[in-house]
Amino acid sequence: MLKTHNCGELRTEHDGELVTLAGWVNRQRDHGGVVFINLRDRSGIVQVVADPNHASGTHKAAIQARQEYVLQVRGRVRLRPAGLVNPDMDTGAVEVLADEVVILNAAKTPPFYIFDDSPVDEALRLKYRYLDLRRQRMQHNMLLRHRVVKQIRDFLGARGFVEIETPILFKTTPEGARDYLVPSRIHPGNFYALPQSPQQLKQLLMVAGFERYFQIARCFRDEDQRGDRQPEFTQLDLEMSFVEREDVMALTEEMMIGIVEECSDRQLLQKPFPRLTYAEAMARFGTDRPDLRFGMELTDLSDVVAGSGFRVFAKTIASGGQVKGIRVPGCGGYSRRQIDALTERAKQEGAAGLAWLAVGEGAEHRSSFARFLSGAEVAAIVERLAGAPGDLLLLVAAPPKVTAAALGALRLETGEQLGLRDQRVLACCWVIDFPLFEWNEDEQRWDPSHHLFTSPMPEDLHLLETDPGAARGQQYDLVINGEETGGGSIRIHQRPVQEKVFELIGLDLETARERFGHMLEAFEYGTPPHGGIAPGIDRLVMLLAGEPNIREVMAFPKTLQAMDLMAGAPSPVEPKQLEELHIQIVGKYSSDNPS
Repeated sequence: MLKTHNCGELRTEHDGELVTLAGWVNRQRDHGGVVFINLRDRSGIVQVVADPNHASGTHKAAIQARQEYVLQVRGRVRLRPAGLVNPDMDTGAVEVLADEVVILNAAKTPPFYIFDDSPVDEALRLKYRYLDLRRQRMQHNMLLRHRVVKQIRDFLGARGFVEIETPILFKTTPEGARDYLVPSRIHPGNFYALPQSPQQLKQLLMVAGFERYFQIARCFRDEDQRGDRQPEFTQLDLEMSFVEREDVMALTEEMMIGIVEECSDRQLLQKPFPRLTYAEAMARFGTDRPDLRFGMELTDLSDVVAGSGFRVFAKTIASGGQVKGIRVPGCGGYSRRQIDALTERAKQEGAAGLAWLAVGEGAEHRSSFARFLSGAEVAAIVERLAGAPGDLLLLVAAPPKVTAAALGALRLETGEQLGLRDQRVLACCWVIDFPLFEWNEDEQRWDPSHHLFTSPMPEDLHLLETDPGAARGQQYDLVINGEETGGGSIRIHQRPVQEKVFELIGLDLETARERFGHMLEAFEYGTPPHGGIAPGIDRLVMLLAGEPNIREVMAFPKTLQAMDLMAGAPSPVEPKQLEELHIQIVGKYSSDNPS
């Protein structure tokens, strides 16, 4: 080894020890002949002193060393002089007096500072990702990710789970997103698909009798990107046989509590995790991904204003819509510009507008609608929303889906403005009893709300024949701070039920057999009842690290345009490669715009 100790491990108990260190120059300072170098490796930073009066040969190398040079240092640990201890460094009570300094490799001046976390354009960071990953924050995120995955493996291994890898090259099947296709050279005109998830394969492992399976699985989806989405991502894939919904949720909850408490400094808001039905979540928070770190719940006012003289309210309710509102505490003094911004946000979610009332003392309120209502009706609205002087009440009149979306968005936005979404707190909950299907108006058929292998609730099985829209699925979503962090379900394990679901989603039997024949046939060979869940590793670590998007917890992510700026991917390929794959490119094709 080129070093005997790590830089960040030296403490006062190492005083007097002879050590050999190796790492990068974090900073170099020349103090009138004596050179001070902050030497950094993965473990941390320690100060090295190159004093020509102690070892003359150290000075020449130390004075040449610049930021990000790679050095080897031999010397003796000593306590720092009184008054010069650095409380901001873990090694701040000691330093290494160098006997020898060797430059192992020089470095060009990096395009941004490594030694601090000052803002850097993300495109530049991604182009030089190998330098960005040297920064303390990014190293912390990668090590956090390592600890989380290790905790998962230890937890599941202790509970009888078997880690099994499934293929990356598989068959293209409709699972809700576009597949990445891989052409076959050996079978011209045929393609593999990169798996959107190992869903079918993990169910087949249950058919195979492994009973408890998991995998830290790589998944691929050709989707438009956003802050918490990447073309390739990692999930914990988990499946269990002979279980009911409660069994999977209980095991996952125990595992998640352990991850948070063992791997992070985040505080869990509540244990055990609360459970909300889909209908309850939508009614109270306007979303099936509720952020429970704060209140400001949606409140139905329809009965209060149904007979009012305000036509917007009365007409909406008469046509089957709702009037609901939220109370934003202490924001009654919002300016018209601030309220206009909230109105615009509601319109982005489909609302025609936003009604508001700033609660004053007595009946002295500022409002966009109060003049159309009686004093008793206004008082009833204030009372229903528990408004107090200084509060701002926001109301939306619209069809139920629009009301939920608009007020749900306003709740999150005003909660953020008020500082109620504390990143140090993790509010976890389960959302259950989802509708099994959603009606696709454009194609006049049912779509699975989760995926097409989700089993209906046993008591709702008969509804597949009579009223599919009323059937609930045995689905469960783990939500943390308003982020869907994991979704799972009890699966269909009987061929007739699976074929009925295929029929409802518009998949004729012949097509279903061509695409899923391996699954349907497997169900005829004694398939056990089974279920599982797939928490996203990237999103979970993002929440534990308090980062704004998953790119900050992935070693080599793509941009929002699914580009790798460091390597220049995707990129053109040689004509010979295309010829071998029997592929012809039609239309404009360049490294800037492959098509």
